[in-house]
Amino acid sequence: MNHTNIILAASVVAVFGAAHAEAASMLPASNPFAKVSTLPFNYPVFDKIKNEDYAPAFAEGMRQQAAEIQAIANNKKAATFDNTIVAMEKSGQLLSRVSSVFGNLSGANTNDTFKALERDLSPKLAAHSDAIRLNGKLYARIKSLYDQRDKLHLDAESKYLLERYHTDFVRAGAQLSDADKAKLKSMNAELAKLQTTFAQNVLEEANASALVVDTREELAGMSDKAIDAAAKAAAAKGQPGKFLIPVVNTTGQANLAVLTNRAVREKLMALSLARGSHGGTFDNTKVVLDTVKLRAEKAALMGYPNFAAYSLEDQTAHDTTAVNNLLGELAKPAVSNAKKEGAEIQQAIDKANGGFQLAAHDWSFYSDKVKAERFNFDQNELRPYFELNSVLTNGVFFAANKVYGLSFKERKDLPVYDPDVRVFDVFDADGKQLAIFIADFYARSNKRGGAWMNAYVSQSSLMGTRPVVANHLNIPKPADGEPTLLTFDELRTLFHEFGHALHGMFSNVKYPRFAGTRVPRDYVEFPSQVNEMWSVNPVVLANYAKHYQTGEAIPQQLLDKVIASKKFNEGFRTTEYLAASILDQKWHQLGVSQIPADVLGFEAAALKEAGVDYAPVPPRYRTTYFSHTFAGGYSAGYYGYLWAEKLDADAVEWFNENGGMTRENGDYFRKMLLSKGGTMDAMEMYRNFRGRDARIEPLLERRGLTEK
Repeated sequence: MNHTNIILAASVVAVFGAAHAEAASMLPASNPFAKVSTLPFNYPVFDKIKNEDYAPAFAEGMRQQAAEIQAIANNKKAATFDNTIVAMEKSGQLLSRVSSVFGNLSGANTNDTFKALERDLSPKLAAHSDAIRLNGKLYARIKSLYDQRDKLHLDAESKYLLERYHTDFVRAGAQLSDADKAKLKSMNAELAKLQTTFAQNVLEEANASALVVDTREELAGMSDKAIDAAAKAAAAKGQPGKFLIPVVNTTGQANLAVLTNRAVREKLMALSLARGSHGGTFDNTKVVLDTVKLRAEKAALMGYPNFAAYSLEDQTAHDTTAVNNLLGELAKPAVSNAKKEGAEIQQAIDKANGGFQLAAHDWSFYSDKVKAERFNFDQNELRPYFELNSVLTNGVFFAANKVYGLSFKERKDLPVYDPDVRVFDVFDADGKQLAIFIADFYARSNKRGGAWMNAYVSQSSLMGTRPVVANHLNIPKPADGEPTLLTFDELRTLFHEFGHALHGMFSNVKYPRFAGTRVPRDYVEFPSQVNEMWSVNPVVLANYAKHYQTGEAIPQQLLDKVIASKKFNEGFRTTEYLAASILDQKWHQLGVSQIPADVLGFEAAALKEAGVDYAPVPPRYRTTYFSHTFAGGYSAGYYGYLWAEKLDADAVEWFNENGGMTRENGDYFRKMLLSKGGTMDAMEMYRNFRGRDARIEPLLERRGLTEK
């Protein structure tokens, strides 16, 4: 899961509120954000929202919340939990409404107006957040309550909310001097601008870096339909007669696995690797250096040696030592495995009289050949059995029914922002509606890369709100009338993102601050990764993996080969991920006086020092298009996927030990973890579920990193 920068800039809204009786509004009643949507579950009125509606709604939303916060801070009555903490939870309804829609659509369905507004809003929202968290009177009220928290007779969730508010304010700079608060405000505004610039550059550069070739023959290996689509894409970009292949967000590109022309593969990989670092309008090198410097300065102002130390203190890992130990422990065996895989690929190249040494642009093409030879199947043999609608309804939804008792009904009456978006009502085991689920699966040129989940409306018993959650993928849309056939990775991603959706839908908390996926960043991927286990569960597979034309079940022999091949290429997969995670840490463990001048030089040195500089396996993201870390969200936190996978692998072991796919197991997992959101310390929550801390052995076994 990844989050758009505008949502992060407006995180104060997530912390401070949802629905309550609003202050008198200066927003015209005709503005669709002026009132709570009357559609089911307060579902957004997408059909009524126009580009020009956002700016005035943001301005009025910030004005209203500022007035509400001032009233709380200036209350002459002594601070109580209700008149201070609960009042803050109830503030900012209008800002919450407009932020959730704009923040989500700026990633899923952006346009030039959105981009301009993002640039304008990001520093304003950062300033709005700072005005609240650096309010001395407000912090004094919070601290007075915090200091007597054990005497307030609060229930566990309320006490934890008070503790989190105190922590949030302290970490935001509430204890700084007025002069240092002014410095911090300036830093935060500039960082918000830089993160927006980085994100927009990445999107623009991806479009500008598309591979263009002159002939069909250069795209040999791709299907005729895919080549036809490339011709249409080129024509749409004003290059009729040519062929255009877009570049996706990760370093690796899907077409590298099929293109038979090595020179074309090399060009495609070179375009991908160069993004944001070769000069021009969308170059991100200066943005990176300015961001790293400012983050280091902010950390120093807050009393930390570097930004990673500041960031990690509030995560389940807690400190850089724990993260460095995890990454360092895995780096050597991962690279060793990758080099063994590379040697096997080199043998395949030599066997085919290739006459060249393995390079990054060769890995996917030849590793698929090795895999096909070793396991005697081609990835493309799988795709006819993985038709999107069948995977969704007979796989993802079917598993949710078996494990949690959920049922789903598609509806066509609610508005959507793109014709390909689908909407489903979600019903609990007792037949009562639990949530609304939005499915946005196809890639678009105005949609950021990757896959993610977000919430348009979060659950809260205090506010009386129920979840409206969305999943976003970037599956290439087939030609009209053609089926959408998934790769195995796309299939797994569908299950993964729905795990995030379940986390949001099962939320059963009182306060908005704790709803759904509002948990530590290095914990949030854990429930979604657990949900991936059902993608290869025999009962689930038998239900969805059927040939889209004949309806025949996927042959057991083919299925056995898929399962047997699961650890294949794990050296590559782990190494590319570790390389990106290490880069994230290396950049953010720099002190103020250690900022380099050369982005790519620092990157190369960092990878070499960590022992992950194996040229055929470049980082999953290079620095200049690493949106997770430089567009916000996962800064100093990309390690979190691996940290969460340790919990995931251990939890999957628990499911297997206790009978696998049963309602009893699902209900327990929901009760102990998925429903609790952020209402308690995440690792304490895990220990309550498992009866102990997570063991690393299941993760090592899964990734093939155990000693043979």
